[in-house]
Amino acid sequence: MPADDRKLSMEELGRVSTLEYGPSSRRRVRVVLEDVRSRHNVGSIFRTSDAFGIEGIVLCGFTPVPPHREIEKTALGATQSVPWSHAPDALKAIHALKDAGYMVLAVEQTLHARPLEEVARPVDWPLALVFGNELNGVSEAVIAACDGCLMIPQHGSKHSLNVSVCAGIVLWWLAGR
Repeated sequence: MPADDRKLSMEELGRVSTLEYGPSSRRRVRVVLEDVRSRHNVGSIFRTSDAFGIEGIVLCGFTPVPPHREIEKTALGATQSVPWSHAPDALKAIHALKDAGYMVLAVEQTLHARPLEEVARPVDWPLALVFGNELNGVSEAVIAACDGCLMIPQHGSKHSLNVSVCAGIVLWWLAGR
């Protein structure tokens, strides 16, 4: 490590305030959470969505909604900077996004899921990414309504990642690079 290397200060990072962080600076990507049960996972996904300039989050079904102290514990204020809405039914939310011109991809291990590294970063089209429940993943009905599926290739003995970790990887690949 170079002798003069050091952590950057908050001022040097040059982050904009929540008020300055407007719609024009966001990527045309929406996150859809289907029945994600953990408030900590929801908060973490808010924080990750803020980091990568995501357009908004749709919290579906029984996914917990802000304000809640457990969401804020991991979101660290991102519930104020990332627009969000609640939809009681994920399938209806998917259809509404498709009607609005979004390509909707479920992040799920399916027979025809494309490995993440084969998916190009969207440039000029709106994209919605569906992440599912911690135990059951994305429901079959929502998968069937999506335009396709993508997955993160894994090489260990476990078959899945934590949903907030998965969201971080996928959002970095498609919006953060």
